Amino acid sequence: MEDTLTVKNGSRIAYEKTPGKAPGVMFLGGFHSDMTGKKVTALEAHCRAVGRAFVRFDYTGHGASSGLFEEGVVSAWAQDAIAVLDEVTKGPQVLVGSSMGGWVMLLATLARPARVCGLVGVAAAPDFTEDLIWDKLSTEARHEIETVGKWIHPSDSGEDSYPITQALIEDGRRHLLLRGPVAIGCPVRLIHGMQDESVPWEVSKKLMAVITSEDTTLTLVKGGDHRLSEASDIVRLTEVIDALCLENEYG
Repeated sequence: MEDTLTVKNGSRIAYEKTPGKAPGVMFLGGFHSDMTGKKVTALEAHCRAVGRAFVRFDYTGHGASSGLFEEGVVSAWAQDAIAVLDEVTKGPQVLVGSSMGGWVMLLATLARPARVCGLVGVAAAPDFTEDLIWDKLSTEARHEIETVGKWIHPSDSGEDSYPITQALIEDGRRHLLLRGPVAIGCPVRLIHGMQDESVPWEVSKKLMAVITSEDTTLTLVKGGDHRLSEASDIVRLTEVIDALCLENEYG
C-alpha cells in the first residue's frame, strides 16, 4: 500500500513497500517519471513472487509526492532517495536506477556506501543535465535559461512539455560524475539499449570506465530502446538483480 515519508524540508515522499527477505531491492526512477511505470511494477511483482523486499517511490515534484517539479534539482532528488534508504528500507539494498535514477543511485551510494550491496543501472544517465541537455541546447534556449531562469522543453503533443531550469543545470554541474573516478566498491551491472535515442549507450561505457569497482559489467542490448521495458528486457533485468541478491545472500 502507498505510504508517505516526510523529509526534513517538509516534503512528503510517496512510496510503496513490499516486505520480504534481504537484500532488498530499491527502484529509483527517471526524470519526469513516476513509480507506476511498466518496468518498476513488473520488478515489484517479481520481488513479491520470490519473497524479496522491494521499495519504489516518487521524487519530490514527481507522481504522488508533494512539491513542484520545476523546483527540483538532482541533488534534492538524491536526498529523497537517501531518506527513503534510511527510513523505509532495512539491511543491505540493491539499488536499481533507471535513466536519471542511475545518477541518483550513484549519489546515494556515495553517501551511504555501507547500505548498498549492488547497483543496477538501466540506461543510466549521470551528468545528463550538462551532457544531454545543456550541451545540446540552442543559443536561444540557453539565453532564455540564463535570463528568464527556465526554458520549456517542447514535445510533439504539448502534453509532455516540461521546464528546464537554471537551478537544475547549475546543481547538476556541482554533482558531475563522469569527469573523474567514482569511488563505488560494490558490484555494478549496467544495461543499455543500443537504439536508445534519449541517452546514448556510450554514456554507460563512460560510466563503466570511471567506476572504481572491478566488479562492473556492461550489457548492451542491440535492439533495445531507452525504456527497456519489453518482456525480454524485464526477464534480463530480473535475472541480473536475482544474481546480485543471491551473491549477497550466500556470499
